[in-house]
Amino acid sequence: MGLSKSLTNWVKKTLVVLITITAGWLLIYRIIPPPVTMTMIQNLLTQEGSLQYRYVNNNHISAFTKVCAMASEDQNLPFHKGIDLDAIGNAIQQNKSGKKTFGASTISQQVAKNVFLFQNRSYLRKVLELYFTVWIETLWPKDKILEMYLNVAEMGTLIFGVNAAAEYYFNKPASQLNLRESASLIAILPNPKKYKIKNPGNYVSGRIAQIQSLYRTLDGKMYLRELYVQADNSLYDFSKYNRK
Repeated sequence: MGLSKSLTNWVKKTLVVLITITAGWLLIYRIIPPPVTMTMIQNLLTQEGSLQYRYVNNNHISAFTKVCAMASEDQNLPFHKGIDLDAIGNAIQQNKSGKKTFGASTISQQVAKNVFLFQNRSYLRKVLELYFTVWIETLWPKDKILEMYLNVAEMGTLIFGVNAAAEYYFNKPASQLNLRESASLIAILPNPKKYKIKNPGNYVSGRIAQIQSLYRTLDGKMYLRELYVQADNSLYDFSKYNRK
């Protein structure tokens, strides 16, 4: 009995410490941008070159880019709780019927993986990804999740975040990206080391066109309102946005 009680107390204390560290980590990153992520560290250790990364807040990211990201990667971001069961069901059906494998990771899950975990594939990492996803959805608003995603996503060899990518590919800040430029950056996200923005192949060109079409289908910039409909103080003045 004594050993069992000691083990139970140890497990409880360990869980308290784990939860405290996790919550504190996420609350800090809600206010202070991460100086570096686990994915960046992993790539720095395995690739040659220097890290290109400069975090910018939502006000310095083009609305085109934000909507393109949701259109391509997670159209239900404003509505789900971190795990999109509909997307998982669709992916299972498509994987059964076709040769190509389709994923169903939400933007929240990708943030968990990119910021807090290494990129290895394992059941343990998937469990940890879901663990961090729950905390992200609990402690961060949706606009913060999207902001973080666009700042830490890999968009080229050691190029992280939309601002570094905008400067590298288009010689302009992220705030000035137009629709096609935004779609181009999002189009290479499945494999930014393989796919190219400059002189894109047929696959990337098709993805760019598809993302632009999805952007318009989602009502363009006006789709951003879905991130803030439950917020007390919207960060955007939607009256200035048109539907083009």
